[in-house]
Amino acid sequence: MKYVQLGRAALQVSRVCLGTMNFGPETDEKASFAIMDRALELGLNFFDTADVYGWKTGEGVTEQILGRWFAQGGGRREKVVLATKVYGKMGEWPNESRLSALHVRRACEASLKRLRVEHIDLYQMHHVAEEETWDELWQAFELLVQQGKVVYVGSSNFAGWHIAQASEAARRRNFLGLVSEQSIYHLENRTVELEVLPAAKAYGLGVLPWSPLGGGLLGGVLAQQAREGRRAKEALQKRIEKHRTKLEAYEALCRELGEAPAHVALAWLLSNDAVTAPIVGPRSVAQLDDVQHALELELSTEVLAKLDVIWPGPGGKAPQAYAW
Repeated sequence: MKYVQLGRAALQVSRVCLGTMNFGPETDEKASFAIMDRALELGLNFFDTADVYGWKTGEGVTEQILGRWFAQGGGRREKVVLATKVYGKMGEWPNESRLSALHVRRACEASLKRLRVEHIDLYQMHHVAEEETWDELWQAFELLVQQGKVVYVGSSNFAGWHIAQASEAARRRNFLGLVSEQSIYHLENRTVELEVLPAAKAYGLGVLPWSPLGGGLLGGVLAQQAREGRRAKEALQKRIEKHRTKLEAYEALCRELGEAPAHVALAWLLSNDAVTAPIVGPRSVAQLDDVQHALELELSTEVLAKLDVIWPGPGGKAPQAYAW
């Protein structure tokens, strides 16, 4: 396994991050434990979750699964850089969602209990909540850091100007501020190249792409349909039809390379020096093992150029992409 610093922080994280969103709803606890054990065997030390995962309001199903796994001991907690998130709806009462200082404090305490840990290594704002001021937010996170309950703070789904606002506000308070941004980023959705990636680079944030396979779109979906003779779920099928011509060219290129489309999609992200660790969400140990090859796959400049033709991005960073 390869390791890299998380942005400007000295923290060393594996080149891919284990996403746990499927633990509970898609993958039962026994299989989830096996995936996490295998991750450590492979040297994968970076795990990402959220208080809302499991999708049962207020229960934190996925965090509880991780907590029971950590409770087995054997150095599990010590080996893992643990990331979770705050923002989502955790109850029906006021102040049980979003980013008020009160909810941030209560949500952190609840996550610590579910995860059965003393601190969270990376505590991420899951979305922007614009009713709170940055002073309120940073005061809340500063307290958690001072109490030893949080080590680093990150963001998710922020725009470039949110990163700039948050970072400048933290600087005024002499606080470390954001060290990472978790954004949707894959070959079919490259919007973050306009402003999020440049902002992250300017402020020293690591970038953690979620949905690196585009929700299954980039995993060889056409070949899979041909083999299995059945259509994808309605939402994915609509995207397939919208991008069919591109998908045909993409999967043909992958066949020409002799590589699985999922490996090419991950390798494309890993070829970008702005990317710290794509978040992969395996449903089985076999799927996790399959990710290993992408870490070893280096795409030539010629192949990268062909991928740009098939899946053109916005043309670079803003404003050059649209103004020059």
